[in-house]
Amino acid sequence: MKWLQFRQGDGRGFGVLDGDMVQVHRGNMFEAPQATGERLPLADIAWLTPCQPGKMIGLWNNFNALAEKNGWTRPAEPLYFLKAASSFAAHGQTIVPPAGDVGRIAYEGELAIVIGRTARAVSAAEAPAHIFGYTCANDVTAMELIGRDPSFAQWARAKSFDGFGVFGPVIETDFDFAQATLRTRVAGRERQNFPLSDMRFTPAELVSKLSHDMTLEPGDVILCGTSLGVMPMKPGSLVEVEIDGIGVLANPYG
Repeated sequence: MKWLQFRQGDGRGFGVLDGDMVQVHRGNMFEAPQATGERLPLADIAWLTPCQPGKMIGLWNNFNALAEKNGWTRPAEPLYFLKAASSFAAHGQTIVPPAGDVGRIAYEGELAIVIGRTARAVSAAEAPAHIFGYTCANDVTAMELIGRDPSFAQWARAKSFDGFGVFGPVIETDFDFAQATLRTRVAGRERQNFPLSDMRFTPAELVSKLSHDMTLEPGDVILCGTSLGVMPMKPGSLVEVEIDGIGVLANPYG
């Protein structure tokens, strides 16, 4: 099932995508939601982020091909950062460059895990039961900011400008990452194309290991990291992240 959140007029809601319609539900998306029987055309709604995370955790160096190209050693444990909640942006929303001199802005097409049940120190075998589903993400990054000050790596700042945490359009609950490919297109040109099976830490391993560091709550999002093909974006470009079986996350830049 493909779950989404939407705005219609002054109200907001959530439901299941069914072709070009939304089957509206009520209650809690993560706790036995109930269908209302109402159906809305996609043309009549505005997309919102498919959930409202309390936190977004992003992985660094989690794909073998990228590590091999850059000569990075394989990490023994997940290397990660946090993106501010104010950075979250939905499918279709324009990514606006930050004010001031922050250098080049890059896209990073990624698979994102959405937590469905509270996870605290769970095992890798237990972890899948805590995953609600998966969505597409664009981990937008002010790449030159990270190392601008040699005394302090600015990961949080470089990753957390408004609009830099793009994810959606839907959460797919029936998804096998090992059989899927991610593609990123910029202005119609394919820039990334990689198998999600190349991950160093699988989704279950990530949920397990991260849950030993911090409690994961329903709606929290884990970005699984990116692979080869990351480049700066040019203003006026449409950036599309497509994952087999989930859909296409599309956002204009600038």
